[in-house]
Amino acid sequence: MANRIFNLVGWLGTVLVLGAVIVRFGSFGKDQYATYLAMGGLACMVVYILSQWREVLAFFGTRNARYGALSAASVLIVAAILVAVNYIGARKHKRWDFTATRQYSLADQSRDLVAKLDAPLDVMVFATDRVVQQYRDQLNEYAYASPNVKTQFIDPVKQPALAESNQIQQDGTVILKYKDRTERITSSSEQDVTGAIIKLTTGRQRKVYFTNGHNEKDLASTERDGYSGLIDALKRENYTSGSIVLAQKGTIPDDAAVLVVAGPKIDFFQPEIDSIKAYLQKGGKLALLIDPPDKPDAPPLTNLLALAHDWGITLGNNIVVDVSGRGQIFGASEAVPVAARYLQHPITQRFRTMTAYPLARSVEPVSGGVNGHTAQPLVQTSEESWAETDLKALTSGGGVKLDPGQDQPGPITLAAAVSAPVTDPKPDTPDPSKPDSPKPETRVVVFGDSDFAANGFGAIAGNRDFFMNALGWLSQQENLISIRPREPEDRRLEPMSVRTQAAIIYGGWLGLPLLVFGIGILGWWRRR
Repeated sequence: MANRIFNLVGWLGTVLVLGAVIVRFGSFGKDQYATYLAMGGLACMVVYILSQWREVLAFFGTRNARYGALSAASVLIVAAILVAVNYIGARKHKRWDFTATRQYSLADQSRDLVAKLDAPLDVMVFATDRVVQQYRDQLNEYAYASPNVKTQFIDPVKQPALAESNQIQQDGTVILKYKDRTERITSSSEQDVTGAIIKLTTGRQRKVYFTNGHNEKDLASTERDGYSGLIDALKRENYTSGSIVLAQKGTIPDDAAVLVVAGPKIDFFQPEIDSIKAYLQKGGKLALLIDPPDKPDAPPLTNLLALAHDWGITLGNNIVVDVSGRGQIFGASEAVPVAARYLQHPITQRFRTMTAYPLARSVEPVSGGVNGHTAQPLVQTSEESWAETDLKALTSGGGVKLDPGQDQPGPITLAAAVSAPVTDPKPDTPDPSKPDSPKPETRVVVFGDSDFAANGFGAIAGNRDFFMNALGWLSQQENLISIRPREPEDRRLEPMSVRTQAAIIYGGWLGLPLLVFGIGILGWWRRR
């Protein structure tokens, strides 16, 4: 009689639990009753199990029970591992990019920019199904790098009112909003997206002036020795650029963030040097890119060399030669030294990419400094290089060798930087007492070559990145010092010859079937 009652209690518990499930997921709106039913059902089932304790103990004493318990424990352990892995994976993200060109990884500059965002960056992508995936793949990388990046994908065909209110005229338009600033682009490339973020975060544009009138580099030229590629790079990082003839202007404009003297062939006049000195005295920023003489009897750039020396930097009357063979990577001669040794400085922070310098001269910090200005070396060549002083032999195509006591052995410094505090800053200098305002400083960077940033060599290794890092430091925008995004490489296979195509076609049609047939004949023959 007692067993029958306990059996009824067990069945009642089962019915109550099933009823709780039905009430909970049946959209009856009675969740509290589902809880009561579940608790009553579980209580009945516990009572039933306790009434059958002898049978339960006897069951667990059998071999099948032990095997079942072991299997259940194994299932629970595996389930626990999976739960733990998913729990950790949901909170700790880690991704690997095994592509040869790192096409699914953001450049250091892109990651650094979004990591330093102190407010949400709202990204609205107006793209149809035809092109939306390429935008989604790229922008998800930014969202993965920073929780402040919020992306929204909108189909302008399905939501025409929203597209019209945002004045969308082209499929694939991206609108980026940060604080009170807005930028729009029509590309999903990392260069364009990162460039738009730079414009949003840096605020006002900074102007870079390039001197003119002394046969300097042509900013508009697309030839190998032109600077058109560099000007495009400046635009992407929210700089504007312009030319200035100091002999006509007399003074350097107050809106000049950086003054660049790029490869002059004729020396500056003393009044021009005086205007540069006055500019530096008020906290100006100067980049000198001084090439070695074109020929042994070329007139020296006496005034420019003296200006560099005033800031603790000496430019040698030589040409750096590198016999390590590294220049052959670019199809260059020994007159194109390749450097991979970077000294400690904000410009070279985390910079480990090779740079090449066609026809460069040595740039050496003066020991002990000059006028309280102590320069720091930035980049050096290898031990297999030297500074050749016999310019006649080198420029005439004759053989050169290291002459001890006459030539300077490597490593040779090719660039140096120096800074000094300012007591009489420019009128538009930010107030240093305000938060995040940089302190007024005069900053000077000297390179022994101007061609390394030109079109012909600007795309090699880290040349343009190195120069842009120098500009970022000069303009006191250290957040722009990093490795920049690059255009995706074209890694398509070379066109196959007619003979190669025929071999692949006939190999697939005839070669493979004949191979299988031959293996079958061989197996049949061996069995016989």
